[in-house]
Amino acid sequence: MTDLSAFPITQRWPAQHPERLQLYSLPTPNGVKVSIMLEETGLPYEPHLVDFAKDDQKSPEYESLNPNGKIPAILDPQGPGGTPLALFESGAILLYLAEKTGQFLPRDPVARLQAIQWVMFQMGGVGPMFGQVGFFVKFAGKDFEDKRPRDRYVAEATRLLGVMDTALAGKSWFLGEDYTIADISMLGWVNGLVNFYGAGDLVGFDSFANVKAWLARGLERPAVQRGLHIPARG
Repeated sequence: MTDLSAFPITQRWPAQHPERLQLYSLPTPNGVKVSIMLEETGLPYEPHLVDFAKDDQKSPEYESLNPNGKIPAILDPQGPGGTPLALFESGAILLYLAEKTGQFLPRDPVARLQAIQWVMFQMGGVGPMFGQVGFFVKFAGKDFEDKRPRDRYVAEATRLLGVMDTALAGKSWFLGEDYTIADISMLGWVNGLVNFYGAGDLVGFDSFANVKAWLARGLERPAVQRGLHIPARG
């Protein structure tokens, strides 16, 4: 049997199947990137809920795996060379899983780099900006009387949607007909912006026909539907 006892995180979240990849996450727009990827690849894994209400992400056990105290993170007992690998940062995890399974990352060098550039676009722009919109629309920021901070992030989120809409013109996915980690990285965020944060009207989502159609295609995928709810809350 695989022994993961050297990793303190397994003391708080014991592995029932230590031979499987261990996922520590919460079904947020950022967290579901990895659960969707795992569902798409079919790689065996065991999900563990990191409960923000209990400050799980700030616990010593969790920070022993991810010192940044954010989700998601993974522990793969079958890492490179058969050695267990602990990894955090969702973009890095997507790249790792794509390379591990040989799925959702083109082999052609140019297309591969194009997929990676869109993952970086998501990490540097879509995630931070859409997340700030969510704070000002759905969470504590909605009570701020001064709407200028909200409007700043709404304007930038709208601009990013415009970039995406142009890129998706005449395409099914960001790399054309190939569904890749570029799409997986962004589906949860766009879905969250519209269907969780309820910011669709603020950003004029209906005017971005290409993004709207792309999101609908993504949500039709069974693995995406499953991944959006993993790990299960409570």
